[in-house]
Amino acid sequence: MPRMTTAEATVESLIQHGIDTIYALPGVHNDALFDALHGTGERIRVLHPRHEQAAGYMALGAALATGRPQVFCVVPGPGLLNAAAALLTAHALGAPVLALVGQIPQRAIDRGYGHLHEIPDQLGLLRHLTKFAARITHPAAAPVLVAEALECAIAGRPRPVALECAIDVWPRTAEVAFPALRARRTPPPEPAAIDAAAAVLARAERPLIVAGGGALEAAEPLRVLAERLGAPVLTYRSGRGVLASDHPLAVSLPVGHRLWAETDAVLAVGTRLHTPLSQWGTDKAMRLLRIEIDAEEMERFRRPDVAILADAAPALAALAAALPAAMPQRAAWAATLARHRTWFAERLAKLEPQSGFLAAIRAALPADGVVVADVTQLGFAGRLAFPVAAPRLYLSPGYQDNLGWAYGTALGVQAALPGRRVVALAGDGGFMYQLGELATAVRHRLPVVAIVFDDNAFGNVRRIQAEQYGNRLIACDLVNPDFVALANSFGIGGWRARTPAALQTALTAAFASGAPALIHVPVVEMPSPWDMLILPRVRGVEDDWRVNLP
Repeated sequence: MPRMTTAEATVESLIQHGIDTIYALPGVHNDALFDALHGTGERIRVLHPRHEQAAGYMALGAALATGRPQVFCVVPGPGLLNAAAALLTAHALGAPVLALVGQIPQRAIDRGYGHLHEIPDQLGLLRHLTKFAARITHPAAAPVLVAEALECAIAGRPRPVALECAIDVWPRTAEVAFPALRARRTPPPEPAAIDAAAAVLARAERPLIVAGGGALEAAEPLRVLAERLGAPVLTYRSGRGVLASDHPLAVSLPVGHRLWAETDAVLAVGTRLHTPLSQWGTDKAMRLLRIEIDAEEMERFRRPDVAILADAAPALAALAAALPAAMPQRAAWAATLARHRTWFAERLAKLEPQSGFLAAIRAALPADGVVVADVTQLGFAGRLAFPVAAPRLYLSPGYQDNLGWAYGTALGVQAALPGRRVVALAGDGGFMYQLGELATAVRHRLPVVAIVFDDNAFGNVRRIQAEQYGNRLIACDLVNPDFVALANSFGIGGWRARTPAALQTALTAAFASGAPALIHVPVVEMPSPWDMLILPRVRGVEDDWRVNLP
């Protein structure tokens, strides 16, 4: 067995598990780890941003773009807390991110001595934000814990994990053994549950499929099943692109809401189903079928009529195979779908200038380009209206909805997908959260294009105060720099576009430059999309969804 430091054993184990990049900020607690990274040659690269939050977001973006585990490293205490929002978002989005976090000297942990960057019960804090968290206390433990953490990150429902290591443990040496790599194992779908679900779907007159982030690796079997059933497929945020937006059965949130009122059988695939079950309502006339890898999620709001605990792809394939050879055409349901799609197209046409700007981005962006949408007016509209051809091409922050996540996340997407076009779609408020990362884009040659829609306000906050609080405005107006001049000061190309046509021209030019770029889009207050996002109850009475809980 080789004799190695804890840091060297950790790095070697990461490499053996396919990790080729670490997003990291150095600091004294992790000096030995960075020295070990330096010794790997080109087997693993270190991309260093300007703030710990960006290190976390870059790892998150890379994980969302690829579906594979990604790693970031920060110092303890303030370093971890700066990155904590990214960990929280990774937990919400089901992203396999590994946080490597430094620690104070091992003998002083949780003793309250007041060491540099000390935080009470740091490991306990990590356990609140992750699926698995442990402390590396010896060189021989490092490969075992790295393997356990990475396996846990992708086992069942993917989620973030964390390992911490003390400043005096990183350089400690010992003989080290590396465990054999283990393939991911998932439970096969239970045949009886598949048959029961197939029987319900075969009899249904108005079937509806709702697909979330757990269906991202199941696009083809989901399409096959939807077409056999003639079932519309509702995707909203994490599930965008599981069925291409231009597919005749693909529907957005407002159309899904209307169909929800009429459906007699819902197949939920890899989704929490939070909004439909908790807000739109349900009743006993709706048969609920769920394909879910997380047993805890299966019955959170309502016990399903049929529960299939399995990965989405094999379950969907088995379900399609179990359907009768001859299926009804469901012409009335198809006509209902067509009517609601026409209504939505007419409603969406009134959402200007958002629809025009989104169309301009779509026209300039290649089909495999990636949009990372911040919590902004164009991001809200994009959840409804931006055409997406495949999974992992339109990323939003899920139920955390954390302002300012987009730019660092887009940098991680770009690092993981070199050669692809990546756009960070932000407002002036959110973009300023990670403004310093323009330097990171230049330093690491990450040609992300930031499109900053600037209304000199936290626009959504301002609208709420105006509409719901008698126009009593507070803490919502902003003062901004000259964004184009600012981009130029970083050595980044800058454009200003005031119309959708000008935006398309600028974005095309920015992509052609092959370098980081920023497009500043001055805007005024835009029409609200919220009547298409916050939708009323359409089934049952207020407490009907509780009736089937144990």
